[in-house]
Amino acid sequence: MFCFNHFNFNVLSLERSLKFYDEALGLKPVREKLAGDGSFRLVFLGDGQTGFTLELTELKDRTEPYDLGEGEFHLAFETEDMEAAHAKHAAMGCICFENPGMGIYFIEDPDGYWIEIIPKRDRT
Repeated sequence: MFCFNHFNFNVLSLERSLKFYDEALGLKPVREKLAGDGSFRLVFLGDGQTGFTLELTELKDRTEPYDLGEGEFHLAFETEDMEAAHAKHAAMGCICFENPGMGIYFIEDPDGYWIEIIPKRDRT
């Protein structure tokens, strides 16, 4: 059997991304790995509620933005307070798309990755 473990985003500036994910979503580092030769650094972020982590990878010599293709992928986070979440993300200036009809919106991280924000719903 299989279960989810983590998802990866490669980032140009680990410090900038750590600040964004902490401020926007409250994600905190749960473990790190530095390559023996210093060529990359990994930081795994957790939400403090689930075991799922977001792995941020910074390659030491990378200077060009990543090609995200057509961007037809995203992570999704749910929140119990959409109004407060929306106000926070609007103040941060990171909302990149809204779909009021579906009751969702997306934020964009410093590297152009989209994150969907959805209301917590009863799944019964």
